[in-house]
Amino acid sequence: MITRTVSKNPRTTRVDLVNDLQRAGTKVTKAIISNSLRRQGLKSCSARRVPLLKPVHVQARLKFAREHLDDPEEDWENVIWSDETNIELFGKNSTRRVWRRKNAELHPKNTIPTVKHGGGNIMLWGCFSAKGPGRLIRVKERMNGAMYHEILSDNLLPSARALKMKRGWVFQHDNDPKHTARAMKEWLRKKHFKVLEWPSQSPDLNPIENLWRELKVRVAQRQPQNITALEEICMEEWAKIPATWYRLARFYNT
Repeated sequence: MITRTVSKNPRTTRVDLVNDLQRAGTKVTKAIISNSLRRQGLKSCSARRVPLLKPVHVQARLKFAREHLDDPEEDWENVIWSDETNIELFGKNSTRRVWRRKNAELHPKNTIPTVKHGGGNIMLWGCFSAKGPGRLIRVKERMNGAMYHEILSDNLLPSARALKMKRGWVFQHDNDPKHTARAMKEWLRKKHFKVLEWPSQSPDLNPIENLWRELKVRVAQRQPQNITALEEICMEEWAKIPATWYRLARFYNT
């Protein structure tokens, strides 16, 4: 009964199971339930956060997958992936393991200082391909359509040249309104940039999410103490990520 219940509803708690069994006339403890589930190969884990998908999003993602199912690896190597992200000064990635004695968890050597709301953050725009990193820049003003146009004007083509992309390379960005505005589409068309058609609600399909994760972990390990240092360390760590990582990044989400 226990295994069948959690298989149907993985969010069932041990308390729920204890109460259900008691109503059925069986008295058990939470420890017994945990041991029983572990013997069945089940353990309690934090639920992963995923995009909220409506049926239309599911169909669009399925269509995208089918259309690109047989694309050769060379096609994906000719894509420049891009996105924006926020990095907090004292964010959730600022985690470190420590060796400590019992009841010493609050000793200064065993703690990480935190600030309400992360102590400030910076927004970054970046891009990369299987060949390596493109440009990474800090967005200091409010990100709107005009700002996004300026970012691409100043950084996209120089990134493609530095990466030595083949003729006919493809640009990827998501469906943020700033990216899909009529003026933005017209500019991309005039510049003869090929744009990868992208399904909505699909950040998890973009391999740059793996790059942001790698960058944030590296930055957190260096523990910047102010916004200026945060920006400098972001740029330094971006440049230090090994070139081989970028080629592998394309396959992390597949």
